[in-house]
Amino acid sequence: MTLKKSTYLLLTLFFSLSVSSFAQRGTRVGYIDMNVILESVEEYGKASQLLDKNIEKWKKEIELKKIQLKQFEDQLNTERILLTPELIKDREMEIKDFASEIVNLQEKRFGPQGDMIIQRSKLIQPVQDQVLTVVKQIAEEKKYDFIFDRSSSVTMLYSAKIYDISDLVIKKINRQQRIQNRKEALEKLKTKTNSLNN
Repeated sequence: MTLKKSTYLLLTLFFSLSVSSFAQRGTRVGYIDMNVILESVEEYGKASQLLDKNIEKWKKEIELKKIQLKQFEDQLNTERILLTPELIKDREMEIKDFASEIVNLQEKRFGPQGDMIIQRSKLIQPVQDQVLTVVKQIAEEKKYDFIFDRSSSVTMLYSAKIYDISDLVIKKINRQQRIQNRKEALEKLKTKTNSLNN
């Protein structure tokens, strides 16, 4: 059984059990589009831009190493007829070591435990956590039983726009951001006033 089929079967079973248990009052279901929400959050945009810059820098770093490797290989091929077998062997070992350094660098930057994954979680995870907190608050306030993310791997065959609470989440996040900005501005003003008075 494929992952999609098992997920679909699990969701169907989950819904049928939920519908029977909530039949007295009716099940309230909503959904969000995490991608739309994240793209509208200013902090997420800044974090994504910073991550993209780092990724570009790492790609260039690896590309330069590959160019260098090609130059070493070409130089060895050009000088091969002039070198002794021992020197050729030494140079080939150096080239092999350099090639494995490149592979290690690629793994360090883009591997499953690499810099890209680490930075993505450092930069983007706090924003995603904020979104999830807001979704939970809305679910509790509006008495939703289930809220799904339509951008995730769970397949939504149909969804009426009326159940999309993405805009509500965006408004709440923006409101929280404005409140935070005002607090920071007041703190700066207090600090400035205190420094002028002293």
